[in-house]
Amino acid sequence: MDDLPSTRQVIEPALKQKLVDEDGKPVHPRLLPGLTAQEIDAFAATLFAPPPADVRDLLTFCTGIDGLLDQLDFTGKDLREGFGLDFLLPGGLPIAHDGFGNYWVVDIPPGADAWGPIYFCCHDAPVMLLQAATIGQFVTEVFKMYLPPHQSLINDVHDDRLFEVWRKNPGVISRAAAAASPDPDIRTFASDLDETYEVIDLRDAPIGMGLSWGRYGPRTEVKRFSPKPIFACARPPKTGLLSRLFGRS
Repeated sequence: MDDLPSTRQVIEPALKQKLVDEDGKPVHPRLLPGLTAQEIDAFAATLFAPPPADVRDLLTFCTGIDGLLDQLDFTGKDLREGFGLDFLLPGGLPIAHDGFGNYWVVDIPPGADAWGPIYFCCHDAPVMLLQAATIGQFVTEVFKMYLPPHQSLINDVHDDRLFEVWRKNPGVISRAAAAASPDPDIRTFASDLDETYEVIDLRDAPIGMGLSWGRYGPRTEVKRFSPKPIFACARPPKTGLLSRLFGRS
C-alpha cells in the first residue's frame, strides 16, 4: 500500500493530460482551494473518524474538483444536506454527485477508527454498491472516465452493476442461515433479527457488489452490524385490507 501514489499524486499528472468526455468534447477541470491545518482539524471534528494522512494531504492541495462528474467535493460541504440516505451509512460523507440524485459516499460509521470504503448510493434502482476502497482509488477511476477508451469502474457501477444487483439480489442469506453461520459476526448480528430479515455481508465484497436497500418498497427496514459493513433488509409486515384502509398496522 505504501508504494501506491497518494491522491494528490494521482490528480497532479492527470490534470496535465488531454481530458475529453465520451463525445470527444474537451474537459477542463478546476481545483477548489485547499484548507489550512486548522480548517482541516475543524472539518475532522465533524466526523466519526479523522481523515487519514492521505486525505489530510489532499485537503491541503484542494477540497474538490470542478468539471468532473456533476460535483466532486472531498469535504462534502454542499452535498450532505441533499444525501438523504443516512439510514444506510450513518456518519457517511458524500463526496460526489451524479446530477440525478445519486451520491458517492465515504463510509465513516459510528465506532469507526478509520475511513471506510466508498459506496455508490442510488435511488433508482434503490441499491447501494461498493465503488472503491479509498478516495485515491475513487479519484483514479474518475479520471479514467475522461481518458480514452473511457473504461472506468465508475461507469461500470453507475451504468450496469446497479441493475444487476437489483435484478438478482446476489449474496443474500436468510436469517436462519445467518444464525447458523460459522462466522461469529454474522451469528451475533442474526441473533438480533427476526425471520423477516435477509443478511448481506459486504466485508470482502468485489467492486459493484451491494445491497438492494429498497427491495421491498419504501417501508423496507435496513439494519447494520456497525461499524462493520454487514447489513440486513426486512420485508415490511403484511397488513390486511382493513388495516390498509384505516392506516393501522
